[in-house]
Amino acid sequence: MNSLEQQITSLAKAAVKSLYGVEAEDSQIQLQKTRPEFEGNITLVVFPFVKAARKAPAQVAAEIGDKLMADGSGLVAKYNAVQGFLNLTISDAFWVNQLKAIDADENYGRFKHPNGKCPNGKCENDQMLMMVEYSSPNTNKPLHLGHVRNNLLGYSIAQIQEANGWKVVKTNIVNDRGIHICKSMLAWLKFGNGETPESSGKKGDHLIGDYYVRFDKEYKAQIAELMAKGMDEETAKREAPLMLEAQEMLRKWEANDPEIRALWAKMNEWVYAGFDETYRRMGVSFDKIYYESNTYLEGKSEVEKGLASGVFYRREDGSVWADLTKDGLDEKLLLRSDGTSVYMTQDIGTAKLRFQDYPIDKMVYVVGNEQEYHFKVLSILLDRLGFPFGKELVHFSYGMVELPNGKMKSREGTVVDADDLMDKMVADAKEISKDKVHTLRSFPEGDKNTLQGITDAEADEIARKVGLGALKYFILKVDPRKNMLFNPAESIDFNGNTGPFIQYTYARIRSVLRKSVSDSGLSGEAGLSSVSDSGLSLDPKELSLIQRLTEYPAMVRAAGDEFSPAILCNYAYALACDFNSFYHDLSILNEPDEQKKSLRLLLSANVAKVLRSAMALLGIEMPERM
Repeated sequence: MNSLEQQITSLAKAAVKSLYGVEAEDSQIQLQKTRPEFEGNITLVVFPFVKAARKAPAQVAAEIGDKLMADGSGLVAKYNAVQGFLNLTISDAFWVNQLKAIDADENYGRFKHPNGKCPNGKCENDQMLMMVEYSSPNTNKPLHLGHVRNNLLGYSIAQIQEANGWKVVKTNIVNDRGIHICKSMLAWLKFGNGETPESSGKKGDHLIGDYYVRFDKEYKAQIAELMAKGMDEETAKREAPLMLEAQEMLRKWEANDPEIRALWAKMNEWVYAGFDETYRRMGVSFDKIYYESNTYLEGKSEVEKGLASGVFYRREDGSVWADLTKDGLDEKLLLRSDGTSVYMTQDIGTAKLRFQDYPIDKMVYVVGNEQEYHFKVLSILLDRLGFPFGKELVHFSYGMVELPNGKMKSREGTVVDADDLMDKMVADAKEISKDKVHTLRSFPEGDKNTLQGITDAEADEIARKVGLGALKYFILKVDPRKNMLFNPAESIDFNGNTGPFIQYTYARIRSVLRKSVSDSGLSGEAGLSSVSDSGLSLDPKELSLIQRLTEYPAMVRAAGDEFSPAILCNYAYALACDFNSFYHDLSILNEPDEQKKSLRLLLSANVAKVLRSAMALLGIEMPERM
């Protein structure tokens, strides 16, 4: 459907040509929302046409206003001119038709191509491809609250970019090798006594995470012991027997020692099974998973090529470095003196493989802001190595999640575990919902028997959707580039800017629609769109709600352009607030005028439709009943 701005632009250009003989450019049609102190919905700035008209701005505004009123379109109901600003009041018929168009559009808020264009000759099934990397877990510990924000942002960004017309490949790089993995493996060998997920009753990722914490505990004890014997702290950290053993294990792993590799494979499989369960609960998924154990050799190969061509250099201890001082940075280690690789080496190899596997137009890394330097370096190194995509990489840098008592530390076991967090959120939702049942049943026009006869399984499913919806919304509503303080109690409040408030509004609408079907005897929500656009006067609450609905595509576009799910959170909250104000002030099912009743049902149905669509882009499910 053509937006109001598009229609006004077309009509204004025609009016200017007719009045002043000027072929106006689109860029000259300047539209803005009418200021609240003036009557109107949209304002046309007429200063660009004053010179051609050779008249005062107020007179030009009045002449264009008269022309728009007389053009036969019926779009403009009235106007007022203030200096060079033409404030237009749009007809109720236009807004009713906009509502009907929204209702008829199954893909409302979704676009065929990024930025509304078909670039590089790519159209229809040959879409531009964006790869979005997120999660990037280590196999030495379970996912925690920081991973939750990463996964929710990554998944939502992927959904939003798909709505904006991109073909999106969701990808994950699993950090399954390195010294941190060896620490867990070594601790399990020394202290595990053959413990398994089955024997312990623990998820595999939790089990391995316990041994990562155990390593740190024993390592610190060894450091303290060496320092007590007179060794300085830095030397003690290097010479602690556990650290030396872990480093030797890493060397054996890279040398393909069969026993170390077999242990590594067994423990990683435990972790992968745990990760998969957490991802399913969280509602995120991936199209392609890469493993550092497969990509680091590609990276080492590229580093060796760069060394041979003079892009990199080797120090006396055998380590390989990149000199980035001319780029305003420092020197970057790529291979250690013992030949083992670092994260940067792996990322070079992963990038190479990804661009071999997919025709990527844009590569987006969803990684915390503490890695901004890393991705600056990666972009420069890929460019120096001759990869054309090097300069085009996008680091979506997001802020950290903090707790009231400070930052999380995996080694010390002071993290908020993702599984435990989801369990708590669902349990809290189930407890709080018991107190809300009477509120839902007291809806003056809703389905008063909404929760009668509901099974325990259905109640559990509602609690799951509400609990996880609260978690997701609370994290996603914050500007992703800012650090945030997580507050579980605040997130699950059924009032205010929360996921449950929006879910509750949706359930309220669905209750009203079910009741309308029951009262009419229809088998479904049929006949809601048979609303006349003539002679129907809109209440300000109705008008405000329709106008808010028409903003949805622009919000989806903005969220895509800015990589910000928070834009959709704020929009969904505003829409829910508008509906609740409308619902409070105007009768729906008890409205005696059938045309008004049909309009309000149609309006309600489309608010539910847009809320469901917006929340789906955030990865949030909407319960039909609450």
